[in-house]
Amino acid sequence: MTVSFDASQQLLEQVNQALASNSPLRIQGGGSKTFLGREVQGTLLDTRAHRGIVTYDPTELVVTARAGTPLAELEAALDEANQMLPCEPPHLGNGATVGGMIAAGLSGPRRPWSGSVRDFVLGSRVITGHGKHLRFGGEVMKNVAGYDLSRLLAGSFGCLGVITEVSLKVLPKPRLCRSLRVEMPVDRALLKLAEWGQQPVPITAASHDGQALHLRLEGGEGSVNAACDRIGGETLDVGYWHDLREHRLGFFNDARPLWRLSLPTDTVALALPGEQMIDWGGAQRWLKSDADAQTIRAIVSEVGGHAICFTADAATSPFQPLAEPLLRYHRQLKAALDPQGIFNPGRMYSEV
Repeated sequence: MTVSFDASQQLLEQVNQALASNSPLRIQGGGSKTFLGREVQGTLLDTRAHRGIVTYDPTELVVTARAGTPLAELEAALDEANQMLPCEPPHLGNGATVGGMIAAGLSGPRRPWSGSVRDFVLGSRVITGHGKHLRFGGEVMKNVAGYDLSRLLAGSFGCLGVITEVSLKVLPKPRLCRSLRVEMPVDRALLKLAEWGQQPVPITAASHDGQALHLRLEGGEGSVNAACDRIGGETLDVGYWHDLREHRLGFFNDARPLWRLSLPTDTVALALPGEQMIDWGGAQRWLKSDADAQTIRAIVSEVGGHAICFTADAATSPFQPLAEPLLRYHRQLKAALDPQGIFNPGRMYSEV
């Protein structure tokens, strides 16, 4: 049974009270991703009471939901219509919400082939640092031209405003899904993935755990079965991708800090201290390492990538430090939308 309740007025009142007293707010939904980023000091603004699917038209492939809606609830509604969130957002704990999904901007194994969370945001409603409840964008793709604040909110970690509602593009589930495990070294796996990327192979997920390449193939029955016959290997339980997305594989049980490395897709295997798992066909790599942040980021930066620490107490700057021009843009955007700096101050960077 779904629950729907519009608590936007209460949220707006809390924001205006914080503005009047110049008091920072710690914006939070289910709290499943509070470990990401820097600790925020401020009064809790809990979005979970503001919940429910506002509109959903499966024929239009668009759903609009309030920020406090449990992500599992939204996914269940889509599943009933044989549809899905193409970006496969991770929950990373119980109670994940739609607003938290947008604020964190994290995507699952399908991301390189279908797009990120940001790519499927059509519109939003946001409480700004001016004490206004505004609507941005719309519910069709043609409405996202111009200054697209809705997509800017994806990955902003609540630093720009309080997301109250979001409209998302959804897609039908693929007709057939098969997963394979193929024994091969990581260097060869990366070469094969680059080769297949230039061909009509229906890959929608690819990872390597240091011993074998794991592939998910989706689409029409003919193309999927033909690709499986060509690639070979053994059948892999499709639950593997859920466990990878939710960090439930044995690799993630290591007590060392966890790093997320974002790299150009053609990057070769990196000589980094610790253990690695390749995701996104090579564009995302997970690292378990005791090495210091400077060492890891220096190696990753050399190949044009960046690194984020998923273990909050492992680094004073969990997010990749910004170059001065980018930092200036972040400050200007923060000043425009949150002039008093009350929304999750310092969550991403101490300077913002």
